[in-house]
Amino acid sequence: MGRNIAEKILDAHLVYGDVKTGSRAGLKIDHVYTQDATGTMAWLQFEAIGVDRVKVPLSVSYVDHNMLQSNFMNADDHEFLRTAAQKFGAWFSRPGNGISHQIHLERFSAPGKIALGTDSHTPTGGGIGMMAIGVGGLDAATVMAGAPFELRVPEVLRVRLTGKLKRPWVMAMDVILELLRRLSVKGGVGKIIEYSGPGVKQLSVPERATITNMGAELGATTSIFPSDERTLVFMKAQNREKDWVELKADEDASYSDTISINLSELEPMMAAPHSPDKVVPARELAGMKIDQACIGSCTNSSFVALKEVASALKGRVVSPGVGLLVNTGSRQVALMLAKDGTASDFLGAGARMLESSCGPCIGMGGAPGSGQVSIRTYNRNFMGRSGTKDAKVYLANPLLCALFALKGEVVDPMKEEEIKVKRIKEPASFLIDDKMLIPPSGDESSVIKKGPNIKEVPLKKALDDVIRAQALLVVGDNITTDDIMPAGSQILPLRSNIPAISQYVYRGIDADFSKRALEAKEKGGGAIIGGENYGQGSSREHAALAPMYLGVKVVIARSFARIHRANLINFGILPLAFKDQGGHDKIKPGDMLLIENVRAAVKGGQSCTVQNLTSGLTFEVVSNLTEREADLILSGGLLSYIRARFADRN
Repeated sequence: MGRNIAEKILDAHLVYGDVKTGSRAGLKIDHVYTQDATGTMAWLQFEAIGVDRVKVPLSVSYVDHNMLQSNFMNADDHEFLRTAAQKFGAWFSRPGNGISHQIHLERFSAPGKIALGTDSHTPTGGGIGMMAIGVGGLDAATVMAGAPFELRVPEVLRVRLTGKLKRPWVMAMDVILELLRRLSVKGGVGKIIEYSGPGVKQLSVPERATITNMGAELGATTSIFPSDERTLVFMKAQNREKDWVELKADEDASYSDTISINLSELEPMMAAPHSPDKVVPARELAGMKIDQACIGSCTNSSFVALKEVASALKGRVVSPGVGLLVNTGSRQVALMLAKDGTASDFLGAGARMLESSCGPCIGMGGAPGSGQVSIRTYNRNFMGRSGTKDAKVYLANPLLCALFALKGEVVDPMKEEEIKVKRIKEPASFLIDDKMLIPPSGDESSVIKKGPNIKEVPLKKALDDVIRAQALLVVGDNITTDDIMPAGSQILPLRSNIPAISQYVYRGIDADFSKRALEAKEKGGGAIIGGENYGQGSSREHAALAPMYLGVKVVIARSFARIHRANLINFGILPLAFKDQGGHDKIKPGDMLLIENVRAAVKGGQSCTVQNLTSGLTFEVVSNLTEREADLILSGGLLSYIRARFADRN
């Protein structure tokens, strides 16, 4: 039996286990990268492990999230990250250099390699044929310390592409929106999405990267394209052709299922509030007034995409009632747009040019006004993520955003005849300027600088044999990590200060959550009850770390999103799934729950009985832990576990 692309990469990196769906596989990792919103904690955790230098071939510390310096906190974090990279042997991407995923795609990523990134959109690298997986910061820290990365091998779903993107106003974004329309935000859970078919060669690497980037919204472990002639074209233009290898599936490779998409038949799509899978044709929303359009982010800010947007804007001015914001994904793209005059087309049209960073995508500036409609080329439109809770955020491709910004409303793009778009070819060479990338130094004697907002990493004690916890909150399906641990310009600067940021856990859903959690902690601890796909969205480990600090001992849900479940385990919070989906309805906020013989259950059959002491009802739950995950839970989390192992070695 032949091998698909995912299996070939896993085979080449296997340290232990089997490359078989559902099996444990320990993998050696080529690249690990962090960004500042998650990286500060990851590097604090690396320091706490006690290893002198990074043990993976390549590590990069990026700064792209916390860019607004309204006080000392973000600036202090940036200096901490710079000095930590210097001491521990990592590259450092300075503030202003751009968004981690786009820079890594341009300057480091390579087909056939495996990268871990402390951001859920790390799969962007799949556009170049790299297996790029989003993880929590603690997973990244332990791999940088020399441990293999353990993965429960996902099934591989093939998406076969035919035709080419030829309809007006259609872009790569519409491919992934169509897939989200078909599969939903849960459709990729437990899967790797592998693209194939004759339509693949019609897509450039940046277009492929748009698709793999937003594959995170499917809940997929990662997404990946073949490495072919188009891949080589991109890598030559980046002066990195030496890193290119061909990578394709065998003719007789097997997949769990196949989905076919004809690129020639796609029409412009939009995702409606407040989920990326609420996808409808743009024409169905014609006539809706808009207040803001945002173009860019790690999903849609390639040089070609922004040049095409500029061709639509050139000589025109955005509608008087619309604010147009543009954030390039990398300094490379910003420099090229400035050098050839394209930036003046954006400015002439009335666009506000933001720095190369995540910006409005994570509520770091650019928030819409109260109740306003914002059309964005970003990857998520969860309620409140923009910084304005009652804003209505839609997702669309860059050309649609430009068109609607000019018109002041959504129009049927298939009927648009006035505004023309100039289709742009891939450049033969990109502007290579790596001055904002600081290479690893070998200076182990350098001093790590920590500002007053940077606190030490909290640790959890080993798992108790009896869990007595109060149900602090009962929530429904598709709760996001934005719901659990909000982002935004006020909260993100507290990422290095767990006691402070913990005050904001579930703030948008229950303003008193942290207060009640601390009260419950004094009496034994708390529990959270969730529905399907609990913890979808961002990889932010603070959505597990902060609840752990607040005394949450267990989360019981109908099902979990992959990264969040891993983060819960990493911080010693027991994730349990209802055996009977109706068990969710047997718990109310405030109920006291009792689970006995927990340690034996975790190491044994992994089935527990939960007693609701308040109602007298009981229900069954399962943990479904691998052997390693069980060891982590029993130890009180990954940091306690790995520190003990390194202590034993020494």
